Amino acid sequence: MPAVVDETLCNGCGICVDECPMGAIELNDVAHVDVEICTECGTCVDVCPEEAIELE
Repeated sequence: MPAVVDETLCNGCGICVDECPMGAIELNDVAHVDVEICTECGTCVDVCPEEAIELE
């Protein structure tokens, strides 16, 4: 399963957007993962300071 963002924990810092090697995350008020592009690499999970992203 692609990465999933817990919108209640995400503070919109954008670190995941900058670090995603596939460009699968965009930031509106919070991060949103494009499930068609996400390769489940886990980079966003590792860099999120709020622990708001997980792989299911």
